[in-house]
Amino acid sequence: MTDTTREKLLSTIEAKRDHAIGFLQDLVRIPSVTGDEAAVQKFVSDYMAGLGLDVDMWETDWEALKRHPGYRPVARGYEGRPNIVATRKGTGGGRSLLLNGHTDVIPVGNGEGWTDDPWSALIKDGRIYGRGACDMKSGVASHILALEYIAAAGIRLKGDVLVNVVIDEEVSGHGTLDTVIRGYKADAGISGETSDLAVQPACIGRIWFEIAVQGKPAGIQQRYLGISAIELGNKVVQAVKELEDHRVATVTHPLYPNALDSLPCMIGSFQAGNYPSAFPDTALLKGSIGTVPGEDHEGVKQSLRDKIAALAASDPWMRDHPPVVKFVGYDAEASEIPVAHPIVQLLSQVHTEITGKAPVISGRQGAADTRFLNSYGATPTVIYGPGSTAVMHSNDEYVSIEDYLTAIKVMAVCICDWCGIDA
Repeated sequence: MTDTTREKLLSTIEAKRDHAIGFLQDLVRIPSVTGDEAAVQKFVSDYMAGLGLDVDMWETDWEALKRHPGYRPVARGYEGRPNIVATRKGTGGGRSLLLNGHTDVIPVGNGEGWTDDPWSALIKDGRIYGRGACDMKSGVASHILALEYIAAAGIRLKGDVLVNVVIDEEVSGHGTLDTVIRGYKADAGISGETSDLAVQPACIGRIWFEIAVQGKPAGIQQRYLGISAIELGNKVVQAVKELEDHRVATVTHPLYPNALDSLPCMIGSFQAGNYPSAFPDTALLKGSIGTVPGEDHEGVKQSLRDKIAALAASDPWMRDHPPVVKFVGYDAEASEIPVAHPIVQLLSQVHTEITGKAPVISGRQGAADTRFLNSYGATPTVIYGPGSTAVMHSNDEYVSIEDYLTAIKVMAVCICDWCGIDA
């Protein structure tokens, strides 16, 4: 791309600033908690169809999905929850690029803890507030608008661009998995997940687990004859903490220099007993483990089983009544592509050009749908998005407007440089 064409593209994006902000506000104002994505997906589909893209919108075949090795059990199916791939066909001779993002968001309850309506898309202090503003409607918007503004600048691409907008990322990632099953792939991919504009060739894995503890029942007056599941559960909490300490001390990865931040292994929920005046003879502990690329995913699960088994063997009661470990709910493998991959290098170069600063190249400290594109989709995918992982899922979630606009510019130039321009 010539300097003149580059300048025209960037000036076009700058002139569309208000449009870009308004578009993201429109997305944020559509509630789209996981399971209720139909309205936002229709909005996105209609918008991209209006840009002249070839839009494929379909509902996942749950039974077919269950036969794929990447499937993880979920409680509900996908009727009325479509996925989207919108394609801008190139003129030929260029490389293809898939832009991946999700529109589902986590719940907001009744808005407790929020300063304003979670769906307000309020602008304050250079930020857009609202559930999904950070995670990750700003990333989705940056993909769609980058392609729109390329066309507005009169630029024709050689390679195909596929804008992949999916559902159910917060629970399973099955929207992206189903995109792979449907046969979509490209020479490379960019996920707009939260990265603080860092270039991230890797993401951690996440394993949810439950540990059921059985104590010895007793009446409250003769509680000394029982064995409290709360006391046993506290021993389980300590054992899980010891496993985390061991993992932090021994597991390494060059993109995750701070192992303590990257490898959480903890109990996040502890429920015991069922009545204030009854002896607590049962407990259910729930937690999660973070993993880094290169680890044996099933081996990490086994390490938890082994740790709890060792605890049980050392306890007079638990030796004959061992806690039961189950892996239930979210289960995502870590994933990475080489830092030297051309899409990582190009994204880094363009970020430097647009911002004047070299990007942070790191591993994302959260799971991402890139695992499906990398492992099953033959589409090596890097993460780059305007949202902050530290802000996602929080009350008063927000995205920086300047970061969002920077992401649009970086995406637009990357698309042109990767796919090639028809002069």
